[in-house]
Amino acid sequence: MTINDVKELIHANVLCGEEYLDKEVHAACGSDMMSDVLAFVKDQAVLLTGLCNPQVIRTAMMMDIICVVFVRSKHPTEDMIEMAEDAGIVVLETGHRMFSSCGILYANGLRGGKDYERLH
Repeated sequence: MTINDVKELIHANVLCGEEYLDKEVHAACGSDMMSDVLAFVKDQAVLLTGLCNPQVIRTAMMMDIICVVFVRSKHPTEDMIEMAEDAGIVVLETGHRMFSSCGILYANGLRGGKDYERLH
């Protein structure tokens, strides 16, 4: 699945990184707790979150996350968008709730990653 597929499926707006929409994503994580993201997410992933602070972008940078989706119409600050842009991270926003967004992506083939799948 590409980032553009994610955008289309959850009816998201692109806030930065439009030039990277053709990148492939291999896993997704939905969390408002960045400690959970640090323990779980692998590279080339999309992070869905309702947490709207700079720590989200910093976490994405550390974990090689290529796309951050802010759910529930949360809108990041200009500083956060600039930070993501500098790091080459696509930032999307959607009006969908976290549960709905994750469900839509899962129903269309995006999974939580190999480590998660092995545990369940």
